[in-house]
Amino acid sequence: MSDELKRGLEGVLVAESGLSHVDGEVGKLVYRGYDIDDLAHEATYEEVLYLLWNGELPTRTELDAFTAELDAEHDVHDDVLETVTQLADAGERPMAALRTATSMLSAYDPETDADAEDREAALNKGRRITAKMPTVLAAFERARQGNAPVDPDPDLSHAANFLYMLTGTEPDAVSEETFDMALTLHADHGLNASTFAAMVIGSTMADVYSGVVGGIGALSGPLHGGANQDVMEVLHEVDDSAKDPVQWITDARDAGRRIPGFGHRVYKVKDPRAHILEEKLRDLSESADDTKWLEYTTAIEEYLSEDEGLAEKGIAPNVDFFSGSVYDHLGIPMDLYTPIFAVSRAGGWIAHMLEYQEDNRLIRPRARYTGATDAEFVPIDER
Repeated sequence: MSDELKRGLEGVLVAESGLSHVDGEVGKLVYRGYDIDDLAHEATYEEVLYLLWNGELPTRTELDAFTAELDAEHDVHDDVLETVTQLADAGERPMAALRTATSMLSAYDPETDADAEDREAALNKGRRITAKMPTVLAAFERARQGNAPVDPDPDLSHAANFLYMLTGTEPDAVSEETFDMALTLHADHGLNASTFAAMVIGSTMADVYSGVVGGIGALSGPLHGGANQDVMEVLHEVDDSAKDPVQWITDARDAGRRIPGFGHRVYKVKDPRAHILEEKLRDLSESADDTKWLEYTTAIEEYLSEDEGLAEKGIAPNVDFFSGSVYDHLGIPMDLYTPIFAVSRAGGWIAHMLEYQEDNRLIRPRARYTGATDAEFVPIDER
């Protein structure tokens, strides 16, 4: 076996999965064989969850039953909501608050002590986590604004419920559809850092709460999540300047700044999810009669796409380049963008944990030791 070091596990195959496939050369993403474009436009997030967790798309009867089970789990214990309020009052960051509250949910799970190999119990826990995370995040934001939490509405979809609990107003059809699509687009994406973190935790036969909390922790790092917020901050900088977008980007690059929302570890062409969110950004912009962000992103993309150096390196728009503008049109604060990513990706984390545990082997890589081997120990009183 070669002892060649693979920093960051670049190019290393560590598992087989039937959940999602990313073809970075042609810009294609599939969930269990279904193209992301079809799922985003034709399926709901609830259908996608069912697909990821059960291996096939549901029938109408199966979807109705699954949705009813998910809706029944949206409520969160008052103790958790009180903790969320305390975290908001303390000025905690949204991602950290979501991590803490998600961990706390375990204390009120009726199957918290179920055997680690009980797949049905694990799926039940996963359903509760996925249903309650939006409630927790919406309650946190309302607490930051000095408002009481809004109870979930069992008659609303998973996507509509979050927007309703966040704002207190039932979203219109365009907003609901757009947010549902955003959840679908972020539900899974191969063996990325947070998914791998959750899978490593799952390989110890820890429960799904532990894996999801670990996934949130990995996603909170700026090298994984957060680029959508960075893009929005850049757009605000452009808007606050006296420059047009192209001039601003030119000056920023000349100053050595990296433009967020461009480039991806896997994609060498435009991210297929970016195409879909660009379309929804256009719909929202026209619906609101406010095309500013659309004009800025279009101008920046056209300018950078003409850069032959970037094209040769395979640097193109990724999903984050458009998601921030979409969320802004939906009235979502910037520092909630990455937590929303986690709310969606939890479904994928859970799916990967359960898939790996079906043929489990503890993930235990090794490191090449580079330290001393012959250090002489000196008793503490002689040092």
